Amino acid sequence: MIQDEPLLRFCSEGIYCVPGRFYIDPWRPVAKALIMHGHADHAREGMQHYLCHHFTVPILKARIGADIQVQGIAYNEPTYLNGVKVSFHPAGHIIGSAQIRLEYGGKVAVVSGDYKVQDDGLSTPFEPVRCHEFVTESTFGLPIYKWLPVESYQQQMRQWITENQARGKTSVFIGYSLGKAQRILKALEGMGDIYVHYSIARLNEAYVSAGIPLPEYRNLDLREDVKKVAGKIVIVPPALADSNALKRIPDFATAICSGWMQVRGARRWRSADAGFAVSDHADWPGLLQAIKATEADKVYVTHGHTQTFAKYLNETGIYAEAIKTEFGAEEEIEETVKAEKE
Repeated sequence: MIQDEPLLRFCSEGIYCVPGRFYIDPWRPVAKALIMHGHADHAREGMQHYLCHHFTVPILKARIGADIQVQGIAYNEPTYLNGVKVSFHPAGHIIGSAQIRLEYGGKVAVVSGDYKVQDDGLSTPFEPVRCHEFVTESTFGLPIYKWLPVESYQQQMRQWITENQARGKTSVFIGYSLGKAQRILKALEGMGDIYVHYSIARLNEAYVSAGIPLPEYRNLDLREDVKKVAGKIVIVPPALADSNALKRIPDFATAICSGWMQVRGARRWRSADAGFAVSDHADWPGLLQAIKATEADKVYVTHGHTQTFAKYLNETGIYAEAIKTEFGAEEEIEETVKAEKE
């Protein structure tokens, strides 16, 4: 028998599980926080206790503090919090990213966080989870957003490097230090010497500790002599895109790796030489595929094109409600790691 008490409530601190008395990705300090992945817009400091996937534990310690109270859990490993059965399931977003399944009184709700259905070869692939209520993102919830296959965008990136090498230019790729940078690194394996900003190298260690191999790379500190990277490949976080430190690199061309590059003119707006639509979020077909696979009776649409996407779902027979949240998509926020601004 399904109880009438709501499983989820959207309040000022974040997404709250009513019977479980805990929060999911809260944006204000709370006693118990279940964290879906390690990006700064989902994992904030100040929580008394964190619960996340095992792979996310070292990321939280690196970004928030080594002394935080954090517990790791495996995918599909059930645990009980105040009578609510809780389990984490692969979201395919970045390393350790999870959807959180809640079961109580015959009702099942799944909070998906950020996810993608495209298998990038690094993250544990997305796992559809059937439920009564599903909380989905809608970062790229417009039909214009449709990603190329992994092999296709990798070939585009490699071709751009080849053209730069022929002109003696340094190829600088700009991508978020957690998730995106590792995908770029993997895509460029074998194209020559690759240098990554030291803030990226620090997070690469989380992949290595999880047994996920990465191509060979060299550590780069832009405060040191950077002449050594001339004609090579460099990966830096977005916080350095327009920095004076980056301008010290000899004769370079920049490429932004982001889903926003799908829109004509985005590259020019961000003053880049090239743009590749590489995203760790689901595109339009991916969102629809994931939602339909849940067979949910109700869908809550969060950050992104919430009103437009919810309207479309309702018109296609899927009951949906747009929810306003205070956290934005990973690709919309600035890096918060101090080192990345130096």
